[in-house]
Amino acid sequence: MMQKKMYIDGQWVDAESGRTTEIIDPGNGRGVAVVAEGSRDDAKKAIAAAREAFDYGPWPNTPASERGRLVCRLADLIERDREELARLESLDTGKTVEESRWDMDDIAGIFRYFGGLADKEGGEVISSPIPDSTSELVREPIGVCGQISPWNYPLLQASWKMAPALAAGCTIVMKPSEITPLTTIKVTELAEEAGFPKGVVNTVLGPGSAVGAELSESLDVDLISFTGGIDTGKKIIQAASGNVKKMALELGGKNPNIIFADADFDLAVDYALNGVFFHAGQICSAGARILVQDDIYDAFVEELHRRISRIVVGYGFDEKTEMGPLISAEHLAKVEDYVRIGQEEGARLLCGGKRPDDPALEGGFFYMPTLFADCENDMRIVQEEVFGPVITVERFSTEEEVVQRANSTVYGLSAGFWTRDPDRIKRVSRALRFGTVWVNDFNVYFTQAPWGGYKQSGLGRELGRMGLEEYTEVKHIFQNSNTQPVNWFGK
Repeated sequence: MMQKKMYIDGQWVDAESGRTTEIIDPGNGRGVAVVAEGSRDDAKKAIAAAREAFDYGPWPNTPASERGRLVCRLADLIERDREELARLESLDTGKTVEESRWDMDDIAGIFRYFGGLADKEGGEVISSPIPDSTSELVREPIGVCGQISPWNYPLLQASWKMAPALAAGCTIVMKPSEITPLTTIKVTELAEEAGFPKGVVNTVLGPGSAVGAELSESLDVDLISFTGGIDTGKKIIQAASGNVKKMALELGGKNPNIIFADADFDLAVDYALNGVFFHAGQICSAGARILVQDDIYDAFVEELHRRISRIVVGYGFDEKTEMGPLISAEHLAKVEDYVRIGQEEGARLLCGGKRPDDPALEGGFFYMPTLFADCENDMRIVQEEVFGPVITVERFSTEEEVVQRANSTVYGLSAGFWTRDPDRIKRVSRALRFGTVWVNDFNVYFTQAPWGGYKQSGLGRELGRMGLEEYTEVKHIFQNSNTQPVNWFGK
């Protein structure tokens, strides 16, 4: 079984307390690694190291081109070790190894994108109203960044934070989820190999209630970046008020996928499945809430039922598997509870709604792909983030009705709709209040486009140029080369 430590100030160390945590493979319930379990004391040491490296080390003043070179070097190492990283990601999360390979390709691209952007965002000269003067806006690294990544896409979400922060010249303390830390530990090893100065990259393992709380509360942390649930996000907002630190929060979503009667039927069905069942629905942008227009409602539900019933559930390393397990026994129980609530609320369960019958899967945290029809807007399974392989389908009649219903959520992360009508595309794209709106597609993202949400889906943006800007402060430098006396006071 693998034994892993934390990385603080350029050293691999055990937890101060000596405590460890066993990492479980969700596909069979067996242990795959033992890792150090950090506490507030470990987080404080990492923050102090990052503070020292930012305030007195060479990193913030390293030429941007050199920072970019190191970030791109890290991308090269991720590509080199793609297979090992994919294996670790599937051991951690249970997702299919093929999906993990896709993730690794994305992750290498993210580091390469921000490495290339590092020396392209220095600032700008603006017009000054004062004669013989210059006015310049410069972007400077914000400082020490606490970064808390989730368990569903451990390294992908960590890369969205690490790559722009390092490219901008910040120092970081990364806290991966305590149940899926293996790929983040591996990439920290690769960052050491790439040659980042000590104290620039720190990785502390342990629970959010200790390590995450310290990062959020510390007066020496200048920015906190978190991806996870609303309740934890609200706690971080409160904790971060101590020094009014900058925040970048992505807090999930309940994402509508709207199917108009004039849509390409087969494509809409196919993408409805793709929008939910990757990684067993444990995706913040999952289109688990499907709204279908009257004319095609029955046929659409029937085709969903037919295809969902054929999804192959199994262990992530089995090449025949299409959908793997949920992350943990605790999360499996949460999804089961939501399915029970849906039935009590009157939704019509068409398939799934149970654990698989296959004895070979008994040790893992598997749940069958589940379809609810005839759902209503006010049902909890429609409004709340189930975060599992569960689709709800609602019927609608008019464009105005469906836009109003789609927007009637506390979330605003992403939405999609399907239609051939160009005028409707313009109207609905503008009317939906979500950070990303997909038209005749679903769940596509790319590094160059910003990602984030409206309303309670979070604050700030990741990816794209805006993702880099989150890790900078803007400074206005004004210089007068011909200053004249004002003679206002006591002349």
